[in-house]
Amino acid sequence: MQPKTPIHRETVMNKKVHVDHVLAGQVVERPPVSLWYHFGIQHGGGEQFAQTTLDFFRHYDFDFLKVMNDYFYPVPEGVDAVRTRQDLQKLSWFPVRESPWQEQFKAIDRIAAALKDEAYFIDTVFDAWQSLHRNLASENMKHLMRAEPEALLSALDRISDNLIDYCKTVLSLGAAGIFLSIPAGSEILTRQEFLTFVKPFARKILDAINPLARMNTLHVHGKTLFFDDVLDLPAHVFNWCDRGPDGPSLQWVLERIPGCVMGGIDQTLVARRTRAFLKTHVREAMELGGNRRFFLANGCTIDAWVYPGALQTIVSTAR
Repeated sequence: MQPKTPIHRETVMNKKVHVDHVLAGQVVERPPVSLWYHFGIQHGGGEQFAQTTLDFFRHYDFDFLKVMNDYFYPVPEGVDAVRTRQDLQKLSWFPVRESPWQEQFKAIDRIAAALKDEAYFIDTVFDAWQSLHRNLASENMKHLMRAEPEALLSALDRISDNLIDYCKTVLSLGAAGIFLSIPAGSEILTRQEFLTFVKPFARKILDAINPLARMNTLHVHGKTLFFDDVLDLPAHVFNWCDRGPDGPSLQWVLERIPGCVMGGIDQTLVARRTRAFLKTHVREAMELGGNRRFFLANGCTIDAWVYPGALQTIVSTAR
């Protein structure tokens, strides 16, 4: 069997070099591009998820990979909903490698081995507030913030400790960074609620993992964002819905942070527009982002039923 040619090896290595150049603030000919959506296979095991993720990455030939994470925060035994102070007190430390998250760890280990010499990947983590809200407190979060603020703060702190253990495990397995999602829109919670129940724990997580990673990315989730309040959080990259009606723009953020921005693609349009439209959309995004400190990507998750040709068009136009 003929060995791989040096040309192929150079092409493979260029994906990591390309990302390194952007992270270092160097001028590049084009931004690295990646896209993502939820696969809906959280009922399956880590091996299946890893293979689906790798197939997705290679099919569209992205420059870096955002690994999705649809294995929810582990539910304490006997708890079907977090409603009270007593329920919050049941949220304690646990060994993450022995938790249901072990399926994500299996996937990360396999992805790391497959992409070791090919590309960087970052793993998705929902902050403490969202981890509690998504499958444990949900409809009870507003009540808990009003009626049990101290107990909620203590629970969020313990959840953050578990998330830090999770992040450190993922980084030790080979991830280049964590994609930390935080709720920061006025349609989700008030500014004071954000400053009290979200920001301190986002900072705690990022402070703990920043020395261990090169590409920690803060996803500022929401529509009408408290962006002035997140600018001092220690992330290498900021991601948000910059093409939405409320912005802010890529350049506005670039002028206010030392790191990079990730976005330019309006995720609400990708599954609902023609390839001709998307070509123009990508060219506009590259103008908006510029040739330094910019990663081309969606501002939030794309609809899973998207036409494959739409994603192929975004990647090919970017190149």
